[in-house]
Amino acid sequence: MPDTAVADIMLSLQSLTVDNATQALEQGLAALRAGQTVFDLGNVATVDSAAVSVMLAWQRAAVQSGTRLTLQNLPASLRSLTQLYGVCNLVAPPGDCQPGQSPADLHHH
Repeated sequence: MPDTAVADIMLSLQSLTVDNATQALEQGLAALRAGQTVFDLGNVATVDSAAVSVMLAWQRAAVQSGTRLTLQNLPASLRSLTQLYGVCNLVAPPGDCQPGQSPADLHHH
């Protein structure tokens, strides 16, 4: 049974930047160890390129532990970064990674 306190920690994540990347990485790894397989990032308002590295590290950890991690409700700014780096399909649900969509297009939806 997933630890709901850990799920709440992931929901409380409001930024994913170089300033808190190490802490966010640890929170995610702890959540994976506790059995979480879905991270809701809907409250994340501030991101930078460190966010992509953290999400990839979470995914690697999930694969190594034999589970599949689903990242839900990625903010548009974070989807833009994952598309810019060409890793959207590695971290986000397939529907969030529509080919041919430039980051500028995301702001019009």
